[in-house]
Amino acid sequence: MLSIREFRRRLAMAMTGAAAVLAVLIAAMPQDASAQIAALPAENPALSAASSAKTPADCAAIRDNDARLACYDRLNGRAPDAPPPSAAAQVRLQPVPAALPVAAAASSPRVDDPCTRLPEASGSARNYLGSTLSERWELSCRDQMPRFLPRPHRPVYLLPVSWTSRSNRSPSAASSESPDNGVVQALDLDKNEAKFQISLKSKIWALDDHGTLSVWGAYTQNSRWQIYNGRESRPFRETNYEPELIVTHGTDVGLPFGWKASMVGLSFNHQSNGRAAPLSRSWNRMIGELSLEHDETTVSLRPWWRILNTGSDDNPGIQDYIGRGEVLVTQKLGRHVLALTARHSLKGGDRSRGSAQLEWAFPIGGGLHGYLQLFSGYGESLIDYNFRESRIGLGVSVVEWR
Repeated sequence: MLSIREFRRRLAMAMTGAAAVLAVLIAAMPQDASAQIAALPAENPALSAASSAKTPADCAAIRDNDARLACYDRLNGRAPDAPPPSAAAQVRLQPVPAALPVAAAASSPRVDDPCTRLPEASGSARNYLGSTLSERWELSCRDQMPRFLPRPHRPVYLLPVSWTSRSNRSPSAASSESPDNGVVQALDLDKNEAKFQISLKSKIWALDDHGTLSVWGAYTQNSRWQIYNGRESRPFRETNYEPELIVTHGTDVGLPFGWKASMVGLSFNHQSNGRAAPLSRSWNRMIGELSLEHDETTVSLRPWWRILNTGSDDNPGIQDYIGRGEVLVTQKLGRHVLALTARHSLKGGDRSRGSAQLEWAFPIGGGLHGYLQLFSGYGESLIDYNFRESRIGLGVSVVEWR
């Protein structure tokens, strides 16, 4: 019986002999062909067929393209090009990149690009996310949206209750040019009515690379509905239509006390009620705009110039009542919004007229806001441009505005 020491000695000699035989077999194989086959994944069944093929017919029966080519090369003693590694080998051999590829680095934002530069740590995140005006008018390249996308312009609201202190039962715009432009028989109107407004705008064209010089189209329509007046079959008392073409430019000019001039604009504005004489009212204006802001406060100065009609004037002296310009002040208080609009004729004496309107939007739930509107003065609507009244309305606003 062999001792344990003798058994270990003979086992070591056998393993040494087997290793020597394996080395001789590998050395006898053509170097390139053996490397070609070794490059194939071990799990590929074509490996054994390529290494054991004896004739070209055996090689032709191999389905794997790389193994079949290596088989032909081995039989003919040629040195083939090194085949590409298999997908599995590529995954196994793929190195982890130490840095970004050149193409990725080239597409990365430039630090000095104002459209991609992040705010400094000491700056306000608001400057990066966009101000109220910038979000509404896309004054920053970071606030750009697709063209022709409708979005809110002025408040969009529904007031089931809109009560006036005086009803304009005999609207008139009689003048020497239009002596018959007045209602002869008084209208039977209720002091309480419903009122609603829709207002949308859309960017039509960007005039510069960053989109801060833009052309917009806008449309506003508001109606006063005598819904509680069953005596007169609940008519729509007055509807005003107001299309606009607007050019805006973001300025971002710093001013004292933390204010900045954020936008200038110029628009062509048409407003009419679409009715025939004696209730027809319409006018055209060129409106300039300078908008300032400080934190959550926005001030817009909007002077306008009336474009006179070549024919008869349906509403003579309208600028002496509705005014020659307006100032809009908007204040955001969390999710609440307060807005004050003041208009004036910019004249003295008995031609000193105008109006003031206060709006308050307060959150109800989701995107729905409660909406309160107070008005006093001339020109609450076109048919009432020369009629003074005070009005209060309460309802809902369905989109965030201002």
